[in-house]
Amino acid sequence: MITDVIDHLAGITPGSPLDQLRDRRPGAREHAQRSFDALFSPDSEGEVTLVERDAVAAFVTGLHRDGRVAAFYAYRLAALAPGLLTAVETEIKEGRTTGPYGIYPADGPLAAESDEGLRYRVSDPDALGARLTAAFEHAHLLVFRPREASRQALDALSLAGWTTTGIVTLSQLVAFLSFQVRVVTGLRLLNQKGSAA
Repeated sequence: MITDVIDHLAGITPGSPLDQLRDRRPGAREHAQRSFDALFSPDSEGEVTLVERDAVAAFVTGLHRDGRVAAFYAYRLAALAPGLLTAVETEIKEGRTTGPYGIYPADGPLAAESDEGLRYRVSDPDALGARLTAAFEHAHLLVFRPREASRQALDALSLAGWTTTGIVTLSQLVAFLSFQVRVVTGLRLLNQKGSAA
């Protein structure tokens, strides 16, 4: 039983300097874990199934290229829906890029920062189904093209069967996972610097 997912993913051991560092912000530590619990172990699945949550998590963390975090969510997905994992791994390969991308208005002050980049579309919609196809495409948009989030993007989710509540949950998942990967990466770097000192 993992009591603190960030500690687990960052390799933080009880009593270590990083453990003590995190203890200085007990509220931040507690809220991060509560967010994980609410998103991945909800009292009720509601509008987003556990399989959908873990599939999106495996996809998003795979896009972030953090092997340990991605393996954690891939393992969770494999425990719930082993047949789905291969399709998710294929989509991670198809969706990998750098970013951020997006196009600003040509006459605007940020036009010079426009970058077309990859416009990801699921390669095998039949393997994922309509809901996960829409979810993956939306998640990719949020990770790599956030400046292009729009009403049209939300409408694509609605057409695939996502309710307003489900869309909010999906967006929370993507935001939390991006946060989690960054925190874990930062903590690992601190740990490496501490070990080298």
